[in-house]
Amino acid sequence: MSETTLWWIAAGVIVGLELLTGTFYLLMLALGAAAAAISAQLGHPLSTQMLMAGAVGGVAALGWHLKRQRSRDQAQSEGRANPDLHLDLGQTVEVAQWSPDGRARVHYRGAEWDARYLGTPPAQPGAHRIQAVEGNTLVLAKI
Repeated sequence: MSETTLWWIAAGVIVGLELLTGTFYLLMLALGAAAAAISAQLGHPLSTQMLMAGAVGGVAALGWHLKRQRSRDQAQSEGRANPDLHLDLGQTVEVAQWSPDGRARVHYRGAEWDARYLGTPPAQPGAHRIQAVEGNTLVLAKI
């Protein structure tokens, strides 16, 4: 069998493993094997084929990882201030006292919540509107 055929078989096996495991990163490695197959078809030596497989597969996997990370970060930041996901957004709370660093404890929905002031301290006590939810912290702005 030629080197080209072996690389195409390797790409097919990697795609099959991806179908079994659901790990999308394996498809990126299959792209590397396909690049090596093309390199072999062009008559490059085995060292160049392996370099192509590693470089294309590695760059594709890294690119996919960075894309997923960026998408995850963007979804999380959008979710913090999306009223469709958080029914608390737009609700009002009463702040009795702020700490100098713009933090407070507020009573909301029958529980005590951490809150931080959205703006430049010093924050004033009184009614505030919930602008975002970050974990278990309410982000508040003066009404």
